This record gives sequence, structure tokens and C-alpha cells, in this order.
Amino acid sequence: MTANAAVRGVVEVPGSKSGTNRALVLSALADGPSTVTGALESRDCDLMVDALRALGVNIEASGPGELRIMPPQRFRGAPGGIDCGLAGTVMRFVPPLVALADSPTRFYGDPQATTRPMSGLLDGLRQLGAGIDADSLPFTLVPGPMTSDSEVVMDSSASSQFVSGLLLIGARLPSGLRLRHAGDSLPSRPHIAMTVEMLRARGVRIDEPDATSWRVHSGPVLPLDVRVEPDLTNASVFLAAGAATGGCVTVPGWPGSTLQPGARFLDVAERMGCTTTRSGEAVTLSGPGRLRGIDVDLHDASELTPVVAALAALAEGTTRITGIAHIRGHETDRLSALTTELRKLGVAVIEHHGGLEITGGPRGRGGVELSSYADHRMVHFAAIVALDRPGTGVDDLTCVSKTMPDFPRLWNQLVTT
Repeated sequence: MTANAAVRGVVEVPGSKSGTNRALVLSALADGPSTVTGALESRDCDLMVDALRALGVNIEASGPGELRIMPPQRFRGAPGGIDCGLAGTVMRFVPPLVALADSPTRFYGDPQATTRPMSGLLDGLRQLGAGIDADSLPFTLVPGPMTSDSEVVMDSSASSQFVSGLLLIGARLPSGLRLRHAGDSLPSRPHIAMTVEMLRARGVRIDEPDATSWRVHSGPVLPLDVRVEPDLTNASVFLAAGAATGGCVTVPGWPGSTLQPGARFLDVAERMGCTTTRSGEAVTLSGPGRLRGIDVDLHDASELTPVVAALAALAEGTTRITGIAHIRGHETDRLSALTTELRKLGVAVIEHHGGLEITGGPRGRGGVELSSYADHRMVHFAAIVALDRPGTGVDDLTCVSKTMPDFPRLWNQLVTT
């Protein structure tokens, strides 16, 4: 949808998918019932709820965004299998739970899920005694006797979720867990820090001897009632509408302190010429007359790449986004997808193995049909560039249900107000 004027408005963003699904898993592992409020209602979170219920967890909805979780004495295998969809948190956090279960479970997902990296995590689970018949979806996991040592060395350079998935069950292993990453640079560290903080909040003792090692001590996971923060990566899309049009957008409920990597968007936007202000628990972004290109390493906040790429296409000069080779294994190969879609728009882009160089400037003015690649973030990219390109659309909006089903309504309300 094209913006006919500077975009101005207030958008209340729903809860964090990362926070919601971690809270659900930890509540399922706890030794008593917990309540999660502010939980995101989306496909990824529905898939997580369904998966946990299949393993014997009792989950009741007591109100909008409020879930009561009652863990079982022991997880059971899921005879009908578990549908992971395209949800990284489901395909990487639930198999470790099944390693604690009483019988095997088959995991499967969307067609695109078969290409998402899994081998590092599955290798780690094999080291803990699980039997697994493949290195990617679909696969069957057979729980085995847990090794007495519980020391795992694995390559998590493809996804920080491999580390988080094992940390989540570490306290439930007979002798705890010693985990070490052995491989290239570890991406998305703030998400690992989020996992560690949420475990510690439930009484789990975790040591971090160095930047690539963790020691989780055996012990109970305490029940805890938690409120989920708004999803700051999703918030960046709406703030970007103000940045792209010289407008002003406010997101209420922005936490004063957070480990969500999406919070980095404020710094990126300021470097591109925007102004951000805080008032209580609200953040307001005001866009400049014209954005400017920057050099930015998004290794720790790679989910922001499509939004930053969209703004780069509208900016003066060249934007170099680095440190993001691992997003080739996200819902789609996002580097390749962004390159293809930017070139459709007439934007000069150079694709590197681990990044993009995008030069903003004169573009074609005709309408373009952009592709979503079944990737919610590519829809966000399309929505931002369409603000400046009459007639531009995207071939599939439904994939936004992954993390924000209400995105089309919220976006149209903001842009047309």
C-alpha cells in the first residue's frame, strides 16, 4: 500500500514469539503450574501449544493471551507425530523435550522446513543418547538412556536455537549439562542470553565459563507466572513506516531493559538519520527528510535484515549489511530472496556470502509483484518498499500468520490513518 503522506500513528504490537515459546517450554519443564500472559497468538505459537499438548502438557486458555500450563510427571511420545510448520522454535526446542519422553516421536513440517538447518542440534541430542534417523525434517527421535556425563560439543553456527534447545532441558538431565559450541561464529547471541535469563528466573543454575561454553546444573525448574514483552522485531516494521516516509510512529509498551535483539532497530534507524524518543514505556520514531546509507553488522540481530534492506533501498548512498550468512537457513534463503526482490524494484544490490550492499537512488516507478517465499519477514520488506512504489504488491499475505496474524489490519490502519 502506497503512503500518500507521512505515516503517523500509534501501533500496539503483540507479544514476542521468542519470549512466548520459551515461556511455554519452560513452563512445561517446571515442577508445578505456571501462567503466561501477553502470549502471542500466531501460527508459530499455536504449533508450540499443539506440540506440548501432544507430549502430555495440559494447557488451558484462561483469557486473551493468557495460558495456564500444567506440566506432566513425564513427557510422553506423540503417536501422531508433531507438526513443526516452519517454526524454528518448535523444530529446535521440542525434540530435546522428546529426548526426555517415554517413547518415540515423528517430526515433520512445511515443505520449506526440510531445508532449514537441524544437524547441529540433532548431533547434540545423539550425544545425549537419543536415536534419530535423519539430519533434517522429517525425522523420528527415539529417546535413549541419558549418558551419565551429559557433555555435548556441537556446531551451532547455523542457529543459536541449537544452543537454546539444549540449555532448556539441561537442568532435567541426571547430571546436568556441559555444552560447548565448536564451529564458526555463533549467531543471534541475544537469543541465547534470553534463554539463560529465563532459566535463571526459574531457579536454574547456569555457569558460563567462556563465550562458547555453558554448564547447566541439575535441579528443579521452578513454576513462574510471566508476562511476555511486545515483539520488538515486529515493532520495527511499523517504526520503519515512519522512517521511510518522514513520519512519526509510536509503539507503546517498549521495555526499559530487554534482551530482544529487535531493540537494536532504534540504533540502526538513528544512524540512518531518524530520531527516537522515549516517554514512559513508549518509543516514538520520527523519520528524516531522506534516509542515509550506513554500514551495519546485524550478526546478533539478523531478523532485522529485511526491514533494514527495505530502508536501504529508499536511502541515499550505499548500505552494507554484514554478518548475516546464517539467514540463508531461515524461512527462506533471505539473502538470495532480498537480492532478487530488490532487483525487481530496480535497486542496485550486490549479494555477498554473508551480506548485502544496497545502493538507494532512482528506481523504476511501475508497480511490481513481489514474492513472499512463504516468509513473513519478506512480507514486511514488501510492505515498506510499497510505501514509495504505487501499485506494488506481494503474492502471499497469509504467511504473516507465523508471528503476527493481525499484520495486514494493523498496517492498513497505520498507513491509511
